[in-house]
Amino acid sequence: MWFKSSVIRLLLCSAFVFASHSQATELDKFDGLSGTVNIAGGTAHIPVMKQAAKSIMKANRDIKITIAGGGSGVGAQQVAKGLVDIGNTGRPLKPSEAKHGLVSLPFAIDGVAAIINPSNPVEDLSSQQVIDIFSGKITNWKQLGGQDRAINIFTRDEASGTRAVFSKKLLNNAPLVSHANVVPSNGAMKTAIARDPAAIGYTSVGYIDQTVKAPDLDNIHPSNEACASGEYPIVRKLYMNTKGEPQGLTKAFIDYIFSPQGESYIQAAGYIPVRS
Repeated sequence: MWFKSSVIRLLLCSAFVFASHSQATELDKFDGLSGTVNIAGGTAHIPVMKQAAKSIMKANRDIKITIAGGGSGVGAQQVAKGLVDIGNTGRPLKPSEAKHGLVSLPFAIDGVAAIINPSNPVEDLSSQQVIDIFSGKITNWKQLGGQDRAINIFTRDEASGTRAVFSKKLLNNAPLVSHANVVPSNGAMKTAIARDPAAIGYTSVGYIDQTVKAPDLDNIHPSNEACASGEYPIVRKLYMNTKGEPQGLTKAFIDYIFSPQGESYIQAAGYIPVRS
């Protein structure tokens, strides 16, 4: 028993040392570098970007990394104008954006799911019911087996990649009700739904936690596993975009996102890594 316990402790210790060494080796690539990397755009990307930035800046105090949201449209626009080094989008670039010489680098796969308040008894919805809710044909939760409450609809602004994917792949581009409440980010969406028992909205699967509930869609639960297997169909890639091929510190940051340590940040945020 003593021998078995010692072996287990040795293996765990070795794994920790290997992981720490691997991270240190990856961060060694920032030795001798200095400057600033400015990042903006899709809000689904922020947890991954923040964790990577934190590790890099801790290892090298001569490097500063700023991260802002604004949505996919803002990310594409700002990187095209040279206002940021990396513009994040939760959708492929539009032709009007790509013509500015942008290079698009997918790094993660994410699902987009409808979310409701955890107190709402509705456990599953069909694709057609979701379309009917957001187009205004279904207006009360009692029509779906819930309580007698008017449905409060929340959406994202038109710059949002999350909205673009949700509208195209789930709503089939059906028109959205004009009275929907508009929120600026995935985080704000989650907060709004958590506060309103009659609300429905949508967010990145990576943002879903115990504060909101994702009903099954056509009898499929929107989980990372279902997104990865293709069973859950409302998925998209998350992209980092640069103006021209990335160089210098910007390239080092992007390489770090694609490193084993970067992949661990992607997984921790609830996404599926895409190998470069």
